[in-house]
Amino acid sequence: MVTALSTVLSSGARTLSARALAPLLGEWRDAGPAYGALADRIRLLVIDGRIPVETRLPAERELAEHLELSRTTVTAAYRQLRELGFLQSVRGSGSITCLNGSPGMLSVPGDRGYLDLSKAAMPALPWLTDASRRAVDELPRHLGDAGYDPVGIPELRAAIAERYTARGLPTRPEQIMVTIGAQHAIALLSRALIGRGDRALIEQPTYPHAYEALRAAGARLVPVSATPQSPRPDAGERGVETAGFEQAIRQSNPAMGYLMPDFHNPTGRSLDAVQRERILAAAAKQGTVIVADETTAELDIDRPDAPLPMAAYGDAVLVGSLGKTVWGGIRIGWIRAEKPLIRKLIGLRAPGDLGTPILEQLIATELLPDMPRILELRSAQLRAGRDHLEQLLAERFPQWTVPHVHGGLATWVNLGSPVSSQLALAARNHGLLIAAGPRFGIDGAFERFLRLPISYSAEETTRAVDALGLAWGSLLRHPVPDAGYLADVV
Repeated sequence: MVTALSTVLSSGARTLSARALAPLLGEWRDAGPAYGALADRIRLLVIDGRIPVETRLPAERELAEHLELSRTTVTAAYRQLRELGFLQSVRGSGSITCLNGSPGMLSVPGDRGYLDLSKAAMPALPWLTDASRRAVDELPRHLGDAGYDPVGIPELRAAIAERYTARGLPTRPEQIMVTIGAQHAIALLSRALIGRGDRALIEQPTYPHAYEALRAAGARLVPVSATPQSPRPDAGERGVETAGFEQAIRQSNPAMGYLMPDFHNPTGRSLDAVQRERILAAAAKQGTVIVADETTAELDIDRPDAPLPMAAYGDAVLVGSLGKTVWGGIRIGWIRAEKPLIRKLIGLRAPGDLGTPILEQLIATELLPDMPRILELRSAQLRAGRDHLEQLLAERFPQWTVPHVHGGLATWVNLGSPVSSQLALAARNHGLLIAAGPRFGIDGAFERFLRLPISYSAEETTRAVDALGLAWGSLLRHPVPDAGYLADVV
């Protein structure tokens, strides 16, 4: 292990300075020993991916000076991280993060006995196997060429275009590019629309891998508060959020804006037609390209008024996928844009991949015409999941504020205290893997919030709430002082 670590360190591992680490830590102190609280927070940052594996942490003296701690405290925290398997050190070279801890502390797929609610996802579609068999029967028609397809097979592009047209947004196949899932689409668009140092507008909180893609493209992020879903949002509340977008666009002149207008991840809120029009009008004045992520847009349970896709209200690029409606294992996504941008995206794609797998495209082609039936099933499943979770949380945690979402895959629960990270860590000791609120905030905000999926079975949801109850009880025995430091974040 030491030899391998030395190789990593000598080959130039990424380094995290004390100045860069401090905002990620947030308000990490609690009522217990300082070294234990510091170790717990760094451990969670590694588990959640906010500190990547093989990152060199600040030297003990540097971190102690920046956090105004004794060096003994930082030394003890690093020692605890090494004992738990989250840090390896070589004298004279530094300390580097790793994920060799026990299964109970890590979100490792397949861990027996651990329930993973860190992903908000649906189970595979029941008739996915039948659709796959039909797709295999169609495969011979495509075996006559090399199989590298950077834009998408014609029949799938036509099916996606027809789906948009059925939703009220007339679309032509040449406006569609098929990708390897929505995340691939977001990364491609980030590279196409952002130059290093350009500003990018993004909601706060937001989908973590979106801001990671924007940062990887060299963007400087401009966060705008996404108002959590409320039972009956009024025009004034919606107007405040919209004004925030308009002001940010006008003042920062971003090259690109990334939004989730429908059933936002994680808050669950949706933008209405007026909000969409106002945001797109402000973007058009500044030349900002708005990218609307629609991966959850059709997961409607009982939304009173369903607006059209965002591009129906002005110029916008749309991203969609089958990962949330069909199954995460079907890595099919797409981009809806005008032809000049599609051509640019094709040119940018080759260095990263040579096309979307043909067989998966054929499966998607089989499924898209069946989307009304798919959405009817998903709506019923999500309704049952939402109602069951709301009932359990009301009974077990009456002090929590639980929004009544009208669709999507999760709800954004206000815990009332800044303990989300501690709760996530405590839940792992009771067999539950869950993402803490700061996972969805830029630079570690949202300690008062926890994203809870509504997409799991009644049995799994009950088990998860039971684990949360045990974890919450352990926190109550060792309460964290509430300094009110996140009052202005949301």
